[in-house]
Amino acid sequence: MPSRRRFLGSLAAPAAASALGLSIRPASLGARAIDIAETLRSHPGSAGAIARDEDYWTEVARAFTVDRSLLNLNNGGVSPSPEFVQAAMKRHLDYSNLAPTRTMWQDLEPRREGVRQRMSDEWGVDAEEIAFTRNASESLQTMQFGFDLEPGDEVLTTTQDYGRMITTFRQRERREGIVLRQIRIPVPAEDPAEVVRLFEEAITPRTRLLLACHMINLTGQILPVRELQAMARRHDIPLIVDGAHALAHFDFTLAELAVDNYSTSLHKWLFAPHGTGLLYVRRERIPEVWPLMAAPDTMDSDIRKFEEIGTHPAANYLAIAEALTFHQGIGPARKQERLVYLRDYWARPLLEHDRVRLHTSLEPGFACGIANVEVDGVAPNDLVAHLWEDHRIIATPINHDEFQGVRVSPSVYTTLPELDRFVDAMERVVRRGLPA
Repeated sequence: MPSRRRFLGSLAAPAAASALGLSIRPASLGARAIDIAETLRSHPGSAGAIARDEDYWTEVARAFTVDRSLLNLNNGGVSPSPEFVQAAMKRHLDYSNLAPTRTMWQDLEPRREGVRQRMSDEWGVDAEEIAFTRNASESLQTMQFGFDLEPGDEVLTTTQDYGRMITTFRQRERREGIVLRQIRIPVPAEDPAEVVRLFEEAITPRTRLLLACHMINLTGQILPVRELQAMARRHDIPLIVDGAHALAHFDFTLAELAVDNYSTSLHKWLFAPHGTGLLYVRRERIPEVWPLMAAPDTMDSDIRKFEEIGTHPAANYLAIAEALTFHQGIGPARKQERLVYLRDYWARPLLEHDRVRLHTSLEPGFACGIANVEVDGVAPNDLVAHLWEDHRIIATPINHDEFQGVRVSPSVYTTLPELDRFVDAMERVVRRGLPA
């Protein structure tokens, strides 16, 4: 967790801008975000102890405007943003509309660089290696389309990779004659060396690209991407890392992973505005990758070539700064411990029933806040429909060739009584089946 001086120092640039009259938001809005974050950050106790401190998480929950008449257990899809993140984006958007060619392009757009610097500082990389995108899919497709491939060249991933990314390679198959190869990995996978071995054994002389999830969206499985990257370098094959569900979910830095690229959405676990994502590319690798939309050759080595998408809003990206302030206030270790605690809170009681199976490891380091649960004999789609129609609980059905279940992903604003509701509803299904 950062020191108080470092934490407040990371906010000094926005504060200075406000003092110079450069910020469009009222001082009260900025002060509220900083005050909430500093209050959370300074709360005493270890990450493990705070994970069980309901008073602390009640304060966290107050930052959100969620509808408590329902229970959202699909935060892995897209998360709500705290109220002050929404307010910042709206105010930036209002300012943009005063005279967009001036206010949006010339006044607001340059301020993206301050957000870029803060994000790079938080995850331990250079600001010149961070590009902002609209989501993880855009970041990943930039990488998937960004390498030249010849007919017959092979790309390798798992059977559990995200559907849109598989579709992306399938399109390259149809259009360019490349070959997509997929391997199976255990469910859950609790031996990192085995995962690396399965990838490495599938490499052939025609393998040109590898794709691996940091956290698999279907089960919440965490894969050993640092070790996979080291293996890929030994074979001189680029590894594309899908971090859509991982960044700001559990405690790590990009520097620690030592990967060459990383794609993620910021509207999931960072709680940034919807339609914000990030692409990290190691500086020396930037020239090797074509941008998804055209950029001049003068930008070949510039990370900003991946942001050449035409007219786009400045507001969404500037409000990432408020979300980052909130994340820093909670602290990544505390967030990780809380999400693990919430997962275990609902999963362990359900596992006491013989008909319940978890497709997610509860061992440390192999998963965090997302888990996949199956009730034997109950179709996931029917169970999810029942949870919504009878209990107003939102969850996600997972139907895969190798397993099925319901994906459950609470968040930092989720309360224990809400999870009790979920457990009760699931136990009724286990004992009595779905209502006729």
